[in-house]
Amino acid sequence: MRIGLYTGSFDPLTNGHVDILQQALRVLDTVVVAIGVHPGKTPLFSVDERSAMIEKAVPGVSVVTFDGLAIDAARAHKASLMVRGLRDGTDLDYEMQMAGMNGTMAPEIGTLFFPASPAVRPITATLVRQIAKMGGDVSAFVPPDVAAKLKAKFA
Repeated sequence: MRIGLYTGSFDPLTNGHVDILQQALRVLDTVVVAIGVHPGKTPLFSVDERSAMIEKAVPGVSVVTFDGLAIDAARAHKASLMVRGLRDGTDLDYEMQMAGMNGTMAPEIGTLFFPASPAVRPITATLVRQIAKMGGDVSAFVPPDVAAKLKAKFA
């Protein structure tokens, strides 16, 4: 059974995240979305809110949290692959470094890269939050449920 772990803050879930998850679901038996919880950061949405948004937008994934190394979370959930999305060359450089470090710490766990589809390449959660905070329309960048929650959050 091929289990992949896709880590991130998902604050909020974007259409870019959904794109990578849909690609991963086509090739993996199970995809676990691992929301990173960091005590020093104050997210816009709670873990429960983010989990619900992910489960609604991408049926078929399971959602967990982790607060340590991603590679330890992969081991804990019996993942044989880390799922990563690539938007551009900058992402590739960073993700290759991370894959190399993870590969040294856990040679039994590989990294599977998925290129972002052209329509979602420019999307970042940071920009989505900024646009929503300033009253902009983010419906082209996030699933409908997420857009509604952002609008309500900043109303």
